[in-house]
Amino acid sequence: MFFIFDVETVPDFEFVRQVIDHPEENDDDLLLQASEELAHNKSGFLPPMYHRVISWVGLWIENNGMPKQKVSWHGTDEQEGLKSLFDALSTYKDFGLIHHNGRGFDLPLLTYRAMKHNMQMPLRLNHYDIKYRYSNDNIDLLDEFSNYGASSWPKLKHLGYLIGIPFKQTGEGNEVLAMFRRDELPEIEHYCYEDVMATYVVWLHLKYTVGDIDRELFDNLNDRAMGKLNEIQGN
Repeated sequence: MFFIFDVETVPDFEFVRQVIDHPEENDDDLLLQASEELAHNKSGFLPPMYHRVISWVGLWIENNGMPKQKVSWHGTDEQEGLKSLFDALSTYKDFGLIHHNGRGFDLPLLTYRAMKHNMQMPLRLNHYDIKYRYSNDNIDLLDEFSNYGASSWPKLKHLGYLIGIPFKQTGEGNEVLAMFRRDELPEIEHYCYEDVMATYVVWLHLKYTVGDIDRELFDNLNDRAMGKLNEIQGN
């Protein structure tokens, strides 16, 4: 079994104020200040340690790509959200992972936040099959398409455009904080679900392109996935 997943976050402003000297009082000003000091840029997006989880979505698929079950959570109690994710990941013993930039962001984030809440993660996440960069059980689309950093890293949205599919119509990642402030947590989860389905669709196209699945299976799975993606996007 493979678990295709994505995590949505907002900055942990309380923690950021602990690590920044003379922090700004206004959260938006603090975010820019922290971005320059902690990420050394002015994007306003912080490294994974300084985020907290507000939603996640996962899709269990069989090894041949057949979808099996969707699981998800959204809320303000991060410890509850982490527990629900770790419980979901305990469903199967030897699962694999599929994601877009999960190695760079989502997986380190989960480790940091589990440490913060004194929680134990599923042992599988620390297994060699998952930790080894070139593992066939932990598939990061950034690594797959960039040849493990030899080429540039593609955006998920651009991969969608490449294959003629519009992704991220619900909201961009930098809009999540604004959505959170408006108490739009169900909408954030919906956006997260779209990212997961987009990741699934791109992975299917990659599997067919490199010859891992035949045309008949690809057409069947892709038609079903596109139907669900169109439903999510309200098309």
